[in-house]
Amino acid sequence: QVQLVESGGDLVQPGGSLRLSCAASETIFSFYAMAWYRQAPGKERELVASIPSDGPTYYASSVKGRFTISRDNVKNTMYLQMNSLRPEDTAVYYCYAYLPPHNYWGQGTRVTVSS
Repeated sequence: QVQLVESGGDLVQPGGSLRLSCAASETIFSFYAMAWYRQAPGKERELVASIPSDGPTYYASSVKGRFTISRDNVKNTMYLQMNSLRPEDTAVYYCYAYLPPHNYWGQGTRVTVSS
């Protein structure tokens, strides 16, 4: 059972930056494909960015050029650097880990972009 713990969510002004972290309990973290999802109020959960164990990263068109996903396999941690934040980025951000046949979700961290 992998436990994922997100942190870094906060209230930030438009144009500001935040870095989210996702700490995994699993020592074989490096084998997992990882991703960030978000869910805005009244909307479905959507994929923001993903990073496989080995391969290219993926970004949703709405965040490409503003967000950067990365991982540190020594620290068992994934990050999401978010720059040029917009009000429409307001959501609960979830960490996701996938290694067939298993998948795990974190509890979420709230990001609010507002002046």
